[in-house]
Amino acid sequence: MSFDKLEYISIENQTTEFPKHFHETFCISLIHKGTEQIDFENQSLFSEANSISITNPYEIHSNPLIDKSSYLKFDTIYVPNKLMKLALNGENIQFINGNRKIKSNKTNTLFLELKEALDSKKNKAIEYHFFKFVYALKKYSEENKNEYSNVDFNNFNEVNIYIENHIQQKFCLDELSRIVNINKYGFAKKFKAITGMSPINYILMRKVFSSKKLIDSTTNLTDIAYQYNFTDMSHYSKTFKRFIGISPKEYKESTI
Repeated sequence: MSFDKLEYISIENQTTEFPKHFHETFCISLIHKGTEQIDFENQSLFSEANSISITNPYEIHSNPLIDKSSYLKFDTIYVPNKLMKLALNGENIQFINGNRKIKSNKTNTLFLELKEALDSKKNKAIEYHFFKFVYALKKYSEENKNEYSNVDFNNFNEVNIYIENHIQQKFCLDELSRIVNINKYGFAKKFKAITGMSPINYILMRKVFSSKKLIDSTTNLTDIAYQYNFTDMSHYSKTFKRFIGISPKEYKESTI
């Protein structure tokens, strides 16, 4: 079993709000200090220190700051659904309602042990601690009868395919609206109604997540910024941090 796509990031002091976005993975965060707020479509989740919060794959959410002067420190482990299902013999699970937040010292310890195993880069250690952690999480989950998939774009699916196929290019509303034969103002309004995000916010999110996959210890970040048509390195860094929580430089250093 390959664990190349299992990763974590550490946020020492979150100072910026995360706009509406989604991840293709489970996002499992252990809060160390402060209180994390996650806003979903119909509810908000508040997770204090020593608790774990979970969002499901492709679940649109935002992370506002409760108090910009307060200190928020947490680790997030990103678990692809494919790995989650392998560990659970093909079972598809989800975390909803009250089970999005877990308060368990044992589960917290298993989270930290998996994080340490990921640092060691030893596959057997990662596998051992990953399975233990997933088994601990399972009792808080429910069966998901539907497979996880991207946002349902309805009549705008052709637009999404175009964005994905040209993600490194510049985009403009006129160009995208022509694909579905409506004016750019109507397009922007309908796009947000369908996805919960503005077209520009969605494109920037996709650019960041796509470029993130190319970053390793030898990557030239300036080249990446221009490859994805960001104005400059500063623009790329600021946008990357909005969605990931750390700068591209910090993320690159974490891959060493």
